[in-house]
Amino acid sequence: MDTATLSSCVAWLLAPASGAAEHHLPAWASWHGRLMVLAWAFLLPLGVLAARFFKVMPGQGWPDQLDNKVWWHAHRLLQSAGVAAMLAGLWLAWGRGSGANALTQWHHMLGLAVVALGLLQVLGGQLRGSKGGPTASEGLRGDHYDMTRHRRVFERLHKAAGYAALLLAAAVVVLGLRVADAPRWMWLAIGVWWCAWCMAFVALQRQGRCIDTYQAIWGDDPGHPGQHLPPIGPGIRRYDRDSFARRFGRPPS
Repeated sequence: MDTATLSSCVAWLLAPASGAAEHHLPAWASWHGRLMVLAWAFLLPLGVLAARFFKVMPGQGWPDQLDNKVWWHAHRLLQSAGVAAMLAGLWLAWGRGSGANALTQWHHMLGLAVVALGLLQVLGGQLRGSKGGPTASEGLRGDHYDMTRHRRVFERLHKAAGYAALLLAAAVVVLGLRVADAPRWMWLAIGVWWCAWCMAFVALQRQGRCIDTYQAIWGDDPGHPGQHLPPIGPGIRRYDRDSFARRFGRPPS
């Protein structure tokens, strides 16, 4: 590729998607967009992958090795960072830029709905109930170990609201790119990242990596009370020792 062609490609990528000659935004709008994209296109979706597919880590000797908290720490860190970026982006845009055109108004309203869902997820996480189980310091009984109604409602709402927030956030990000008349490279970069995320999601799901939280923590012993209830959410797998070994190539021990 010669220098002129390279320069032309770079200029095309840097130009606004509308083809306008210039692209100017106030500083608050630029940083609002960066923070919201960081939160909802990158950090929070990565936190979802960690929670869905890495409750049992690759190479972990399940069910002899249980309750690996790598996924929990990754999920909590990524979601906390994502919510912090979201709130900072909200603060920058608060009271500004509601605009008169329909596109801006939709971005504004749906953006507030996404923020509300994000904050509800944080609140819901605090209401997940007690853990319990054989290794719990507070005693055997607990909302999660016993899979009480409180815990079952929490899991249904937390999972459904989380995926709904991601889908709605994707629409809000696209609207934001349109409102800002973002450069073409931003559209391409976010689109490629979302495609990579979706491909990783599908690949990990097909590998059977979406393992029930209950089994990841307490194993496959049928004596645990939660083993007699179906897992909550679509595509969640349960294993016994032998089926896990066949799926992931570990011989039964």
